[in-house]
Amino acid sequence: MSDTDALRSAFRSEATLSKRQRRALITRAHALSPGRILIKVLLVPVVTLAVTVSIYVRTSPYEQQDALRHLAAMTGCDTAASMGLAPAFAGELGYHARNDKNGDGVACGERLALAAPWPAQLPPLSLPSSGGGFAPDLATGLSPELQEPNLRGVTGAKFVKP
Repeated sequence: MSDTDALRSAFRSEATLSKRQRRALITRAHALSPGRILIKVLLVPVVTLAVTVSIYVRTSPYEQQDALRHLAAMTGCDTAASMGLAPAFAGELGYHARNDKNGDGVACGERLALAAPWPAQLPPLSLPSSGGGFAPDLATGLSPELQEPNLRGVTGAKFVKP
């Protein structure tokens, strides 16, 4: 062997790897593959959602199936109606303030208004009695206490008139 061949072989890293070192290199390459890392990153929201729903179902005051229906009703009135929870009154299964557009305590109340015929929506009118007492406004059919404007907006914030 010439001196140049000896120099070449000295600078080459042709050292044979042991079985353990080869297995470690393969495991490292597999663990650090971009596809595997991408899948793990994309699964973080899925796992978070599953844990959140699990905790909600276990700590909810409702039964498990009712708790899932109540949680699904939060997504909107169409979903609440398909679950059989629309319209929902405050404090009942399926009521969420985000679905209560006008803040009257009835979530998905427009569905109630659409389902009831027009005459059933207004209370019966009665003329004012001579003894004072209850006198509804003839234009709306509501007492003055019920005619106060609703101060709650869609977001739940209270706005005060100047």
